[in-house]
Amino acid sequence: MRLCTLSILQLLIALLLTSRTPAAEAPAKPIASATPTERIALWPGKAPVGDGTFEASTHELQVFLPPAAKANGAAIVLCPGGGYIRHVTDREGYPIAEWLNEHGIACIILEYRLPKLRHAVPLLDAQRALRLTRANATRWHIDPQRIGILGFSAGGHVASTATTHFDSGKPDATDPVERFSSRPDFAWLIYPVVTMGKYTHTGSRKELLGETPPADLMRLYSNELQVTADTPPVFFAHAIDDKAVPIENSRQFVVAMKYHKLPVELLELPTGGHGLNGCKGPLWEQWKAAALAWSAKQGILPVLKID
Repeated sequence: MRLCTLSILQLLIALLLTSRTPAAEAPAKPIASATPTERIALWPGKAPVGDGTFEASTHELQVFLPPAAKANGAAIVLCPGGGYIRHVTDREGYPIAEWLNEHGIACIILEYRLPKLRHAVPLLDAQRALRLTRANATRWHIDPQRIGILGFSAGGHVASTATTHFDSGKPDATDPVERFSSRPDFAWLIYPVVTMGKYTHTGSRKELLGETPPADLMRLYSNELQVTADTPPVFFAHAIDDKAVPIENSRQFVVAMKYHKLPVELLELPTGGHGLNGCKGPLWEQWKAAALAWSAKQGILPVLKID
């Protein structure tokens, strides 16, 4: 009888502890809940490397379209982070696509080619993703003048590079996709790698440019130095205590944007480190709400109900 009483007591204690688990620690929604509307080839079989050569490519874009009743015409090409050695799509991809769709925004996930010292490859993939999104704008019910790019960490370097290195399209290109502009209409950069200089993430720089990169390439991919009067509006979010990618990456870009009197906002978060506490919790939700509010203020998005 005493053993039975003890077992019941242990069960009650276990149930009590389970009920007190903080909401921020609750399991994330299964990745399977975010199912692409479609997948399309990024390149037609062969992809440029940037030095005049090509390589075989089977990379695809994962397209997530919101329900027609919610769609507002905006779209975002999403570049997950991963230090240029992997893609953290499970945290910085699928859940974000689902959230964007809930707010009527189409999301196109780009798992860009990893550079392996081929510095032009991630940028070429990002430019192609933006062109493809414009090329499919009518079919996907997207406004071709409200296509943005979003990047986290090293994916933030891909996105900030695309935000500062673009063209209006090649009118005489044989491939009709290449005739579309690669300029994003806006950018969201979340704890991004921006510079290849003093405050860079050394691992990302090594993968992109090597151990001892030449000065011209360091400058070319230090995107705070590439801002011009044509750079689109940018929203940043970055934790002050980020040790892996110091907040100076974002601050330096903001200074350049303000010099050119361009729309920019930096949400400086007091804590959270790199990845904002594992991509969950109040600070993670704060940047999301702030990005939507800023974009509505810029006229990029309609005024949205922010959960």
